[in-house]
Amino acid sequence: MIQFERRSVPTCGYNTSYLQAGAGEPLILIHGGGAGADSYGNWRECIPLFAEHMAVYAPDMVGFGHSDCPDPASFTYDADSRIDQFIAFIEALDLAPANLVGNSMGGATALGVAMKRPDLVKNLVLMGSAGLNHGINPALHPVVNYDFTREGMRRVIECLANPHFIPSDEMLDYRYELSIKPDVLKSYKAIMGWVREQGGLHFPEEEISKVKNRTLVFNGKDDLVIPMSEAYRFLELLDKSHGYFLPNCRHWAMIEYPQIFAKVTLDFLDNYSV
Repeated sequence: MIQFERRSVPTCGYNTSYLQAGAGEPLILIHGGGAGADSYGNWRECIPLFAEHMAVYAPDMVGFGHSDCPDPASFTYDADSRIDQFIAFIEALDLAPANLVGNSMGGATALGVAMKRPDLVKNLVLMGSAGLNHGINPALHPVVNYDFTREGMRRVIECLANPHFIPSDEMLDYRYELSIKPDVLKSYKAIMGWVREQGGLHFPEEEISKVKNRTLVFNGKDDLVIPMSEAYRFLELLDKSHGYFLPNCRHWAMIEYPQIFAKVTLDFLDNYSV
C-alpha cells in the first residue's frame, strides 16, 4: 500500500504543511474550505490512487489543518492570500509546471493561480469549484455558519455529501476535533466572515476567460453548493475545457466516489493531445 508522509515548507512568511506520496509528474491537490477541512481528511482516499502514477502533493491551505494560522488581526484570509500561498508553494518545491486539482474554495485557489501565474500550471481540474458564485446558497448555511459542535459538523457533512453517504464516526470526530483547535477556529471565523462580506467567492468573468490551460470541469449533478449552471458557465468561459458530470453526487466527489474521480482525472491528465 502506498504510504504518504507529512512535511512542511515556508511560504509567504508562515509554514505550509503538506502530504506527499508517489513519484513522477507533480499533482497538487487543494482541499475545500469547509469546517474541519484539511489535506488528509479530504484527500486520503484519493492520494494513494493518484500516487500510483504521479508525485502527489496535498497542502493544507493557510488557516486550515496543520498549516500555520496567522492572527486575523494582522493577516487577511481572502482569495489572494490563498493564491499567493500556492504560488509560493509551487516555487519553493520547484514543481512548475504542476497539475492543479481543486475542490470548492480549493478550486477557486487553483483557478486563481492559473489566472495570476499561468506559467506555473500545466493542467487544471476544477471539481465543484467556487469562482463564479455571487451569493451564498442557503444550503451552504451549515458551512458558513458552523457552530463548532459535533452535531454542527454532522450538518456540514450532510449538505456537502449525497444523502446515501454515511460518515464514519472516525471521519466525523477527525473533522470536528480539527475544527475546534483554537488557532484553526479563529482562522475559520475570519475566512467565513470574508466569504459573507464578499457575498460568495467569485472572480471577474473576463479574467477567468483569459485562462488558457487545459481544464477539466468536474461537478456532481446534485451539488447543493456549486450548481450545474456554474459548471456550464466555466465550460463557456474556459476555451480549453472539458466537462464531466456525475449523477447522485454532491460537492465531495473525492470522498463520495474517489475511484471514479481519480480515474476520470488521470484519464484527462494523460490525454495531452486535446
